[in-house]
Amino acid sequence: MSRPEDGYVNASGDILICASGDLAEGGLGKRFPVQVHGDETTGFVVRYGGVVYGYLNRCAHVPIELDWAEGEFFESSGLYLMCATHGAVYAPDTGKCEGGPCTGAHLRKIMAVERDGQVYWRPDDIVKPVEA
Repeated sequence: MSRPEDGYVNASGDILICASGDLAEGGLGKRFPVQVHGDETTGFVVRYGGVVYGYLNRCAHVPIELDWAEGEFFESSGLYLMCATHGAVYAPDTGKCEGGPCTGAHLRKIMAVERDGQVYWRPDDIVKPVEA
């Protein structure tokens, strides 16, 4: 089986991130490398309400990474994603900022696909794989 760091791409063009079991409800997320407008950055996936959601790892207020430490995107209750820098809180299922300096703004969604015990992300017109 290919590992995410191997850059495994399935027949649908989806890129492997991790095993489904690596994402616990309201727990640690998984980061993965992406490219946006030629700049390398990260995306992330989390599990919330039994569903996997993916976003660009950039706060809607100021384009800085959200996580406190690697993969720590949820605040203590496990109900909201929270920016470590200025405390903006986001609904995990929509990416909408529910409180803080960017209320009403949204995180940039990345299509996450869970299939056959694996979690993948799907590139789009803006978020692309990092070129080797």
